[in-house]
Parts: sequence; structure tokens; C-alpha cells
Amino acid sequence: MQAQLLSQRSAVFDHADPYAVSGYVNQHVGNHCIVMPRAGRPLASLNHRKFASLDLCRISYGAAVRVTSGALENVYHLQVLLRGNCLWRGHGQEHYFAPGELLLINPDDPVDLTYSDDCEKFILKVPTSLLESVCNEQRWRYPGQGVRFLENRYQLNALEGFVGLLAMICQEAEARDPMPKVQEHYAQIIVSKMLSLMQTNVSRISLGSQTATFEVIADYIARHLKQDIGSEELARQAQMSLRSLYSLFERNAGTTPKNYIRQKRLERINACLSDPTCNVRNVTEVAMDYGFVHLGRFAESYRKQFGELPSNTIKRRS
Repeated sequence: MQAQLLSQRSAVFDHADPYAVSGYVNQHVGNHCIVMPRAGRPLASLNHRKFASLDLCRISYGAAVRVTSGALENVYHLQVLLRGNCLWRGHGQEHYFAPGELLLINPDDPVDLTYSDDCEKFILKVPTSLLESVCNEQRWRYPGQGVRFLENRYQLNALEGFVGLLAMICQEAEARDPMPKVQEHYAQIIVSKMLSLMQTNVSRISLGSQTATFEVIADYIARHLKQDIGSEELARQAQMSLRSLYSLFERNAGTTPKNYIRQKRLERINACLSDPTCNVRNVTEVAMDYGFVHLGRFAESYRKQFGELPSNTIKRRS
């Protein structure tokens, strides 16, 4: 690879104990375990930078180490092989990654990797919250189970402009006077690029697209129930007239947008009040969270929809 992904200015360990490097990785990049060869004295190196909500890491263990971990849970790993090779095992398959290849690890994927003794890789750690933020910003449909990359292996030269973008954020991360706003902007760009270039379960039909359907608009409402999304605002977002919006809801939901939104908010509140694991101190708190200011009207609407007062629902869960 020609691009420079983190220079020695970002060095944290150089020719160090692999277990010390592993401990640092557990703190900043992701929990894992390593199994080292019993013979020899391998020396590991690690460069690391925090970049907005991302973590940038360049690592080598200096030995044929096996790296394993459970699911990453709330982060994605994008790993670029720089030198050597790396054996990946998963989903009943295995593949030797070579320099210039990229491995994508989803939050629910267990990790089982074996590095060659000359293996060096660049790792980009991306929080799940950033992908959700980008989907919302672009008005793409965010999947209920979260974003999943459907292919986990890519050739870097097939991802137009991606290597240059990685090099750019590494350069920006090593700037003498970092600018947080610039870093946040670059972090959004690189995630947008990932979602555009790679195969995912994200529908990139925006709310305002001519092909937007009632399902897309309903999904938008479900993800913004705590926000002010009245009929006029929804029509503006969907780039249709208020009359067209009302017709769409009448055909698909048999009610007005306003009533539909209120119904969905009440359903969300009911689910929360019914769930013992949902952290709710009182009914007033959750009602106001979803925009119900007049508590008497809220209680009456809730009773009409669910046949009991919200106070009774929360009592039954304990």
C-alpha cells in the first residue's frame, strides 16, 4: 500500500511486550484474548489515535499470534492488512487475508484471527451510534436490528477513493492543532463512504425520494418519536403536499398522520411501562419524554387505547 496510515508520531509501543500491547488494545480498540507461541521473545508495536468518535490503530504482534473475542457488541472493526497475512475464521468459513485486503467485522460477529509473524494491520473502530447518526442525517432507512455489512471482505483498490480518505483522516489525526469539528466532519464522511461503497442492509431511499413509500415514512416516524414531527413537518420532510400525505395515511393506516404518530407514541410508552427492564421512574417522566404535556389528556388517550390507566400498567410489571 502506498498510503501512510498512522506514522511514528502516533507510536504508543515500539518493540514491546505483546501482552502490554494487548492490554492497551483491550482499553481502546476492543476486548480480545491473544495466544502467543511459547518459544521466542516476540516484540509488538502499536500506533494509536483517537479521532472524534473513531479509534485509529496500527498494530503488529511480531509473532504468529491468535486473536479471539466474543461479539464486539457496539462497535464495528474495519481492518486493513498492510503486511504479512491473517487467517480469518467465521460462519463455517476461513480466508487468508493478504496485503491490500479489507476485513469488516460486524458488532454481532465473534472474532477469530491468526496473524503471521510479519503481519501488520490498520484497524478503524467505529461505534454503532455513528452509523445510526449518518443514516439519520442522510435520511436513509436505518434497519431495526442495526446496520450490518453483508460482505466482510473487500479489495481496497475496488473501493474508489477509500484508501485516500483513510490516509487523510490519519493525517488529520496527527495534526499539531486538532480541530474537533473538522474531525467530526471527517468521521461522518468516512462512515457515509463505507455505507455507499460496501454492501449493507441499509435502504438508501431517502424520505423525500420520489420512490418513498408509506413503510419508509412509518420507519422515519418510529425513529423520531421523541421529536416534534407534526403533519406539516412530515410533509416537508417527505417532499409532498399535506393533502398527499393525508391521502397516503388514509390508504395505509386508516387515520391521519397526527393520530398515527400519537398512536405509535402511546404504543412505545406502553411497551416501556410494561417492561421491567425499562428504566422508568414514573409515568410523568416517560409521557413528557414522548411529548405529552397535558397529563390528563395523555392518561385518557392511553386508557382508550389499552383499556387501563398508565399507572396500572406500571404497577403490574413489578
